[in-house]
Amino acid sequence: MAVKNKEKKQIISAVSAALIFGSVTGILTAVIITLYKVCAKHIIALSEHGYHALRGRLYFLPLVACALLLISFLLAYIYKKKKNLRGGGIPTSIGYLRGLVSFKWLENLIGIFALSLSSFLFAVPLGNEGPSVQIGTAIGRGTVYTLTKKRRAWDRYSMTGGACAGFSVATGSPLSGIMFAIEEAHERISPMIIMIASVSVAFSYVTADFLSDIFGVSTRLFPDLHLPSLSLRELWIPLAVGLVFGLFAVLFLKYYRLLNAVLNRKLKKIPHAYKIFTVFALTLAFGLYSYSFVSTGHELMLSLFDGKTAIFALVLLLLVRSTLTLSASNASMTGGLFVPTLTIGALFSALLGRLLMYIPGFAAEDYAVVLVLGLTACIAGMMKMPLTAILFALEALSCYGNIVPCLIVAAVSFIMTELFGVASINENVLDHRIERIHAGKKVTVVDKTVTVKQGSFAIDKQIRDIFWPANFFILSMRRQKLYDADMDEHSRRELQEGDLLHIRYSTYNQEKTEEELAALIGRQDSSVSLKSTNDGRHTHEADRAF
Repeated sequence: MAVKNKEKKQIISAVSAALIFGSVTGILTAVIITLYKVCAKHIIALSEHGYHALRGRLYFLPLVACALLLISFLLAYIYKKKKNLRGGGIPTSIGYLRGLVSFKWLENLIGIFALSLSSFLFAVPLGNEGPSVQIGTAIGRGTVYTLTKKRRAWDRYSMTGGACAGFSVATGSPLSGIMFAIEEAHERISPMIIMIASVSVAFSYVTADFLSDIFGVSTRLFPDLHLPSLSLRELWIPLAVGLVFGLFAVLFLKYYRLLNAVLNRKLKKIPHAYKIFTVFALTLAFGLYSYSFVSTGHELMLSLFDGKTAIFALVLLLLVRSTLTLSASNASMTGGLFVPTLTIGALFSALLGRLLMYIPGFAAEDYAVVLVLGLTACIAGMMKMPLTAILFALEALSCYGNIVPCLIVAAVSFIMTELFGVASINENVLDHRIERIHAGKKVTVVDKTVTVKQGSFAIDKQIRDIFWPANFFILSMRRQKLYDADMDEHSRRELQEGDLLHIRYSTYNQEKTEEELAALIGRQDSSVSLKSTNDGRHTHEADRAF
């Protein structure tokens, strides 16, 4: 009876913490991101007006170019001093959630808010959905750090809730936001992940819906689309779209790696400021020709549903926007890749839809369906999130009458990218970011045995439910109390006080990793461990208590 009461208390404690951290994180995320969307809306409108005015006053162009050069040096200086403010929002947030990248939440919140708005002002083709996810992640950490000092083990859970809430508020897709945590951020299913993500998303979505009426900001990324339903005889369409888009996704991801190799390896001696200025200059040049080439691409994506854009224009827009967006990302400029990547996917889908019209048996009214299927394939192939893609298609793209075609196109596009062995755009950006952060640093490998201490966070939780430090492995577990050494109900192995864990981890900052571990299983007594550095040498030494 005492054991059951103890388990109930642990469950109640976990649920209470999830409700508190999740609700506060969700509400604050909705408030701040709604304000962020309002600012972004006005700044993007100001940017478009500025480009229009500059077209009629080209004699101001040298002055604008000088201003952009000065701003490039300022941004390069900021990025050098504050490296966590660089790059796309979603890949960076994934690094935070997996414990691969450290950051200061308040600095990150303010910096991302301001710097991403500066990107919108100059119409750099980056979006606000990525920064929204990053802002939500920062709020999640800030919630834990502000409300308590004793429950820091909830840090990454609260950050996960914030990231999901940010995605949900930015796209108007709550279920997709929850699936984002499972499929992309942590790549595993866990009751605790679902619990904290659901609470945060629910509170954020309700709050954002209330605030949207006050501030006049839409909660939806796409309006309601009235799409015809494909018949069984037309299922060849999603199959064809999935195959072709899968091949395009492979080429697009390889193109990203090519640009990264050119900009950050072959041209690595060129100062960062000049790379930023090059992106600004190209954006300015194409933006003066047509604003459709630059900015987030959201309005362009919506305009493609009328099917009136010429094929030549679609090809040109596709090439220019792909190059500008990927160059801005490789230059580590602050902004998101989600909507710009969707825009690229929409352009290719529109091109594919126009070409399919020349095939006998293809109905002209199915063009919009092809466009939606292409957007689904884009998330499944380029971002490698097939389940999120299907939910997004249902929530944001109104695909209620085309569920089976969405399943087919997501599966085929994903399988094609898997066959060619390419990583998603988010993984590519994250890998290159981590590579730059840890360049020249020495990695330490620690192998030792630790004990789950009394009252620690890990007690009564399954190993899969715990966010262990990055690059952390539990090699074996031994229960000291032999009478309680059997498996838990349903063959689960829940950690108990006194359990001995044989662990191994690699880290660039051992003190930080030990603090993370202490928050999960309690502070340890001094013990002997085997440590290895990246030069291959091994040493035995006593670990200090943590």
